Amino acid sequence: MSGSRLALASLCCVLFLASINRQSSAEDLEKGIPPAKSANLIRLILPPVIHAVPGIEANIYFDNICLTVNPRNYAFDVHCSRGKQQDERWTFTAAETDVGDHLLTIDVRNEQNQIVAQAKTIVRVVPAKSGDGQAMSLLCIGDSLTHASVYPDRILAMCAAAGNPKLELIGSHWVGTTPGPVRHEGYGGWTALRFATHFTEMARSGEYSKRGSPFLYAQPDGKPKLDFLRYCQDVNAGKTPSHVTIFLGPNDIFSYDDTTIEAGIDKMLSHFDQIVEMIRSASPMTRLGVMLPVPPAATQDAFGSNYTSGQTRWQYKRNQHRLVERMVEKYSTRESDRIELISTYVGLDCANNYPIEKVVANARSTTTITRQNNGVHPSESGYGQIADSVYAWLKSTSKNER
Repeated sequence: MSGSRLALASLCCVLFLASINRQSSAEDLEKGIPPAKSANLIRLILPPVIHAVPGIEANIYFDNICLTVNPRNYAFDVHCSRGKQQDERWTFTAAETDVGDHLLTIDVRNEQNQIVAQAKTIVRVVPAKSGDGQAMSLLCIGDSLTHASVYPDRILAMCAAAGNPKLELIGSHWVGTTPGPVRHEGYGGWTALRFATHFTEMARSGEYSKRGSPFLYAQPDGKPKLDFLRYCQDVNAGKTPSHVTIFLGPNDIFSYDDTTIEAGIDKMLSHFDQIVEMIRSASPMTRLGVMLPVPPAATQDAFGSNYTSGQTRWQYKRNQHRLVERMVEKYSTRESDRIELISTYVGLDCANNYPIEKVVANARSTTTITRQNNGVHPSESGYGQIADSVYAWLKSTSKNER
């Protein structure tokens, strides 16, 4: 979609939402419902665009888009000409007849029926054959969520079907000892800081935890510098990728609390920007997708399993949600620079698509119950939902959709 068309669509959404706000306030007053004191008590946030493809389910999970201990204390009301609202989500599997932009707004009400938050987005459905036969190359940069290789593998498999781009994944890291088609630059435990600043003489071999950034090269003066063209020469025969995704956040913000999170995000985004600008300056035609960090597993059980009493789900969720807010604020207006947000965080089922284990309820019980046992790494089905978001974004960027 062209920049002018996107700008017009966004302006229409803003004007429409303003009219909805005025109408809702007037209707509430007529019903005797006083207005809420704040326009966004639960910090409701939606990305500017949710990309969708016919036949692939798109979702908005309500707990993922707000910051509250218990979202069931509120009533979510979705307004959209497509999809259906269920107990915990809005869900939509588009058909070819749904191709186009569809405005979606969400009102959230408290027990007094007051609107405490409103947000809007565009659900953008592209044809199932978008990018058919078009050559694409994708570099995925990330931490352990990328290191696992599940969502890159799923994206590659989806694009292998008829009617899709001819996708090649590039990178110097893969699972196992034998190079294969599923490759990337994803490393468990890594941060934006490490990708931007950590230099060693060993960047693409040996134990990954001891490697330096694959993008840093020593200069004649001995100082390291980010050099994307050199990286592409070493890894991709000098060709820059048509697409890059950056999926970072968990390690960057894990240890912060409410008193340190803002400074921590400032630090993270300064290094994140270094990576972004490295790519843009070397390859301005590359389309860059900022994958918005996903929420944690739905229960404290998962955090107790991984971190004993070292971290709570609620604090991590607060940190992750704030990072999403900051990234949306920073990158939502960068389409002219070919930088776009990928709505990864809205579509992950954190209750059902994180790993689980069956355990006895307690030491004196013989009753077996199910508990989540991983706080920040989804199950294969969860990685599949992440892949769906990236796949839909890739399809939306094809030549016939710009």
